[in-house]
Amino acid sequence: MTPPKESGDARQNGRGSFAGQLEQFRGLISPVLIGERAWEAMLDRARALPAEIAAFPFGFELLLNERRPEADLGISLVSGTEPAAFFKRAGRVATSGSVAAGLARLLLNEPEPEPDASPVRRIFSRSMMLEYDIGSAPSGTRPDPGVFLYPAEPLVADDNAVRKLPAIGAILHALTSAVGWPPDEAERALAEQVYRAQFPDTNIFSFGAFPARERAVRLAVTGFRSAHGILAFLDRLRWPGPHAFVGSTVSRFEQHGGFVSLAVQLDIHRGGLGPTLGLNFFARDSYRAEQRAWVDKPGLWDEFFRGLRKEGLVVPEKLAVLADWTRGSTMLFGAGAPRSLSRGMHHIKLVLEGERVRQCKGYVYIVQPGATQA
Repeated sequence: MTPPKESGDARQNGRGSFAGQLEQFRGLISPVLIGERAWEAMLDRARALPAEIAAFPFGFELLLNERRPEADLGISLVSGTEPAAFFKRAGRVATSGSVAAGLARLLLNEPEPEPDASPVRRIFSRSMMLEYDIGSAPSGTRPDPGVFLYPAEPLVADDNAVRKLPAIGAILHALTSAVGWPPDEAERALAEQVYRAQFPDTNIFSFGAFPARERAVRLAVTGFRSAHGILAFLDRLRWPGPHAFVGSTVSRFEQHGGFVSLAVQLDIHRGGLGPTLGLNFFARDSYRAEQRAWVDKPGLWDEFFRGLRKEGLVVPEKLAVLADWTRGSTMLFGAGAPRSLSRGMHHIKLVLEGERVRQCKGYVYIVQPGATQA
């Protein structure tokens, strides 16, 4: 997506850009996690986004197993808000077939709160997420953001499974169209295969795609509690990676403790399921946390962090800083009246590739309770 220039859409309402909001949070973010060069790169991307982005949960993807202090940026996008209107305006002047134009079309087709909205427009949630590769992007590049959609109705493999299959195809079509990819029936068949392999207590939570990367659709399946449940799912799915390594990894963290649920992230390629697996660990029993639930209790992640240290999967200095980050609410002092902020950890992700843990990532967030949501 080619963003508008600073003097354009992000500033036309006179209230500045998202970069101006981010700058106020710099004192809360240790340079151990995001260094100065990475922070400037993030501000550069944020200058093309409206300030109202900060009224919704946003956060950073932190690479915890490497010392380089870089991060990617994730923002919430909700239909019917000023940020959504901003992306619609940007899409109207963008090149046909671009990601900007596709995202605008997606926003125009988002479900609306009116009671007579058509069933098709109620298939996916009014909220979506955009993930900007910044620290992980090649130097000097500004790749289009990844797009993540969430089903409006839980995609659980229950007695209504046949009725829910069309929703999978509809969400896939909306997602791939938004990022500029043509439809692919093989992808749809694989997504339906993932759906059918589920158990009644699991759920396809999100569909994601990164237009700047090799084509793949990322599905997150949540609701797992143990290695046994994950292995049973992978067996039914005939996932091509090393099942035994997945089982042993999850089993060790079961022994360490500190999490209550897990999600599995799978990549669907045109040729089949990808062999890389994401394991997301949650310390609260909620994956899609509503804004009122975006608050960590002090010490919520301490036990899981001890397990990470024992496994030797993280840079100790980064984990020490994160332990302070997850202490809950804090006050921000600056221009105007002091503001209350909630800081926390959404989840920890292990990326398994072959028989090794290739990456350990922390997904942290900032929420301003009571912030105006235009």
